Amino acid sequence: MTTLADFTATTITGKHKDLADYTGSVALVVNTASKCGFTPQYAGLQDLYARFHERGLTVLGFPCDQFMHQEPGSESEIVEFCSVNFGVEFPMFAKVEVNGEGAHPLYQWLTGAHGDIPAEPIGWNFTKFLIGRDGSVRGRYASDVEPADIAEDIEKELAAAA
Repeated sequence: MTTLADFTATTITGKHKDLADYTGSVALVVNTASKCGFTPQYAGLQDLYARFHERGLTVLGFPCDQFMHQEPGSESEIVEFCSVNFGVEFPMFAKVEVNGEGAHPLYQWLTGAHGDIPAEPIGWNFTKFLIGRDGSVRGRYASDVEPADIAEDIEKELAAAA
């Protein structure tokens, strides 16, 4: 069975990162953008990270410029924007594509079928995937689902054994 641990990504500062480093944690994987109507969700994502990080949650942000060019900045500009405007402390990664032939392998996997979650391309920025401690996809949330509305599901995953 494929899990989050089977993937690697490039951090927003250009370093190779094995996502296996998050094994045993609950992760919320989000495709982000700085010039989107949902951009204020960065604050809610940071709130979730601050609230649950010590209990084992990490938020993984993947900037994406595939939707109406809403992430035009460089990685350094994205870091500055997230820090200055939202105090983002959770891990951010280099820009990726989330749909199509050029989709990052992680997103090729995330958009596939996972139990009751059907295979479906990413519809817009700030689509969220909840990953259990075992690295499997436990939930998928549309862009319009506020981060705070996922807190109960995060609580359940944090309470579950790896």
